[in-house]
Amino acid sequence: MSAPTDTAFDTAAYRRALGGFATGVCVVTAQTEEGPYGITVNSFTSVSLNPPLVLWCLDRASDRHNAFATAERFAVHMLPVEDREMSDRFAWGVCRLSSDEFDSSSPEPPRLKNALTRLDCDAKDRIVMGDHLTIVGAVRGFETRPGAALTYYRGRYGVALEPGA
Repeated sequence: MSAPTDTAFDTAAYRRALGGFATGVCVVTAQTEEGPYGITVNSFTSVSLNPPLVLWCLDRASDRHNAFATAERFAVHMLPVEDREMSDRFAWGVCRLSSDEFDSSSPEPPRLKNALTRLDCDAKDRIVMGDHLTIVGAVRGFETRPGAALTYYRGRYGVALEPGA
């Protein structure tokens, strides 16, 4: 069903419709002027294998917009199912990482300790699209491990099991 052309566009209904697409849950981290920050996103996608590019979208009204919009490097972390509380915290709560949550032994952006997959990225492009900033990252390195992934579908968390598990 499409939106009628003779009435006002129903943004709330549209948002519910978009919730019909199950996504993984990611936390993006960056070293900011205020320290190491994290933000939960589900607007993440792979763009290209050669060169390796990814993108994610940042709400321009977010209180973290300026910190992430100006970050030259960031890391994308795909969360395991047991990190639901971390996802909630970085979505709505305190965005500053505590020293026990990330590996600070490298010059890379803050690396969460429990991620299923981590992509270390350089910001390659920033494109304003509607009410969001699309950030394209060139992937410089990554790590991955097996495990059940945290998902989001119709406004609720779920799980994607490791294939063959």
